[in-house]
Formats: sequence, structure tokens, C-alpha cells
Amino acid sequence: MAIFGSLPLSYFLFTVLHIGCFALAITVCGLYGEDLQRADEAGVGANGRWVFAVVVGGLSALTSAIYCAPIVLRNLGIVGFVWNVIIFALWVAVFGLFGRMYINEDPEGDGGIERMRNAVWVDLANMLLWLIASLAMGAYWWRHRERRSRFTGRAKV
Repeated sequence: MAIFGSLPLSYFLFTVLHIGCFALAITVCGLYGEDLQRADEAGVGANGRWVFAVVVGGLSALTSAIYCAPIVLRNLGIVGFVWNVIIFALWVAVFGLFGRMYINEDPEGDGGIERMRNAVWVDLANMLLWLIASLAMGAYWWRHRERRSRFTGRAKV
């Protein structure tokens, strides 16, 4: 089934998924980047945990922007699946790191802690979206991989 001209429905669904991944990645960059900016203004060195979260958010945003082009998705193959799994694993690490720090933390009226608690749930949403993207990319690759005949390997099946 084609949606916009010759593009199949799968490209449209992948684009919608990656737009969501892009929006959440930019949100994470903003949430953690605010603390990095405050540390810079105070003359305190940047905490590596926050830098890690912003780098993962930046990689996710860049990857999502690149994946919105159908020609890229069509030609990625197994490399796209592996890269999605890597980004998913990075989001697992970000969620685990900040979840351990802030999920059970009582904000006691502190807006910074409340913001970080909210950021943890955005991390979880990112992690789940990249899991879905990884599984979808793997299924897409498996369905559209180039198959060859069993004995000679010359004929496409």
C-alpha cells in the first residue's frame, strides 16, 4: 500500500517514529543542557553524567533526522539495525543512571530535582521508542533482505 505516491506505508510509519525520537532527543538535550549551562556559568566543571546524556540525545537526534529520508532507510540494511540497537543500549544506560539518582528522590520543593525526575521519564520514553525502532528496523531488514539461491548464490529468490 502506497501513501504519498510511490512511498510504501512502512516509510511513512518509520518517518513518524523517527520524528517522535527526534523530538524527545531534543527535549533531553534541553533538560540536561540546562544543568550543564548552570555549571558553566558557576565556573564548576561539567558533570560527565550530564554530558553523556546530552551526547546520547545529540546522537539520537542526528540519527533520527538522517533516517527521515526514505533513501537512507532503504539502503541501510543490517547496519541500521545494529546502530539502532546501539542507540537503544545508550538510552538504557542513561535511563538507568538517572533513574537510580532521581526516581526515589523527594524534590521537597526543589524545581531542579523535579525537572530531573521528569527528565528520567523522557529518558524512558526515548528508550522505548528506540526499542521499537530497533525491532522495526530488524523486521524491515529481515523482510526486505536480498536473498540468493541456496546452491549457487547467483539467482535472487
